Amino acid sequence: MAIIAGSTITASQYIACSEKRDKYGHITSRISGASAKAGHMMRDNVFQTPTHTKEYDAVIIGGGVAGLAAARMLHHRGMNNYRLLELESHTGGNASFGSNKYSAFPLGAHYLPIPNTDNQPLLDMLAEAGILTGYNSNGLPVYNETDLCYDPEERLYIHDRWQEGLIPQLGTTKTTQQELKRWLDEMQQLRAIRGTDGRYAFDIPIANSSVDPAFRELDNINMRTYLQQKGYQSEELYWYLDYCCRDDYGAGIDIISAWAGIHYFASRKGKAANADNSQMLTWPQGNGRLVQHLQQFSKEKTLQQTIVYKVTPQGNRVAIDYYDMRLHTTQRIIAKACILATPQFVTQRLIPGGTYDHDFVYSPWLVANITLDRVPESSGYQLCWDNVIYRGKSLGYVYAQQQQLTQVQPERQVVTYYLPLDHLDPVSSRKYAIALEPQQWVKLITDDLEKVHPGIHEVIRDVDITVWGHGMIRPHTGFITGAARAAAQSSPYKNIFYAHSDLSGVSIFEEAFYHGNKAANALADYCS
Repeated sequence: MAIIAGSTITASQYIACSEKRDKYGHITSRISGASAKAGHMMRDNVFQTPTHTKEYDAVIIGGGVAGLAAARMLHHRGMNNYRLLELESHTGGNASFGSNKYSAFPLGAHYLPIPNTDNQPLLDMLAEAGILTGYNSNGLPVYNETDLCYDPEERLYIHDRWQEGLIPQLGTTKTTQQELKRWLDEMQQLRAIRGTDGRYAFDIPIANSSVDPAFRELDNINMRTYLQQKGYQSEELYWYLDYCCRDDYGAGIDIISAWAGIHYFASRKGKAANADNSQMLTWPQGNGRLVQHLQQFSKEKTLQQTIVYKVTPQGNRVAIDYYDMRLHTTQRIIAKACILATPQFVTQRLIPGGTYDHDFVYSPWLVANITLDRVPESSGYQLCWDNVIYRGKSLGYVYAQQQQLTQVQPERQVVTYYLPLDHLDPVSSRKYAIALEPQQWVKLITDDLEKVHPGIHEVIRDVDITVWGHGMIRPHTGFITGAARAAAQSSPYKNIFYAHSDLSGVSIFEEAFYHGNKAANALADYCS
């Protein structure tokens, strides 16, 4: 038996599925994603003593956004005698991307909200990448028009038709509309409010947020409790906020803390000269566009398919032992310092005496890139960049070709389907996700889409499935202000530095970028 996204699929049903191959048999599929086998090799530490040793000034372990950001900063600090070690055959982490003959597409994160205007390091990087093209006379950033999300942006399938926008409007009562407005007004007020320490109550990076107890105590209750305490009752509002939490955190309002739930809204203070504050920067390959820019700084210094299994401080040096999966050899690097741009469940296995705190919980995800003859027409609003299903188990799908400049209708269309695996506990969800075969995923995904696009199975040609067992850190109740996150902010060794978005408790590009910069600057200062 397999349980996924709230559904129970029995063995007999899978047999029935295989007998009805006329419905799904024409759909090709495959599963990719983070290498569970390699990760388990590291966990079990089955490696021999290194046979080769090299020396560098620095080593970065992990090639996600944090590791790539750290490499870029080392470059800008004039440190080029380093190596970046990456477990997978590519860098990018959960901002990776893929492509086929019809389109590029994201394998994970797919957009960047207009950044806060005081986040200068991020603005500088966007300018460096040609995404931010300058500033107007009022000092507001001007973004490349082709990098801003094109209209139409968002639609919601509710009451058997599509409406424009993701906040439920179609068929809602006057009372619900008043509650929705009250919520948005409350978030607007919280966006501007500051704590007694003078900091914004909610900010990006999270390290800049106020530590005023009046706001931090919101981390001790979940988002549902907060809504109840505030007197909200609308089913549509509860659904919308549950969707938002699942979208950014991989879990709903019963799990996510009220502080994190509010942060989703109140931390965003971005402004632009040529875009609304709520607009997104996005690309066919999603945040892979940002990864492509970052990769250029470490492309010649990256060693892929390397399993780092031990990091040992040795006085003013540090030894990094790794297994090269291509050469099938164990090797050692001696460096002045290193950056662990890895999640805590990896970091604590690498350092001497490391103890993983299970308060760090990671949400598993399923991302599927679906190639089809066309997206079937449905009643209501037209196809958008983001297409969400009211009360759906998935988060719907993103139209990957929305940002393509050509006016010619593509031969085939590609949509990216997102499913947070949050209807079981994370460990159980990971086990079930790994156990499912591609054909089983195809059935689950296709049947879900049939609810809004009847007959869609007939036009689907290929499904490229990516399973993220540890897709993102989960800011559950008490985690943001808890002891585990506080203890993880710095390593116990002077020449080992940490960089990963899980140190923030929120897995967004801005946080990973911040921690990568922070660790790289600290390492460069140490080595100077």
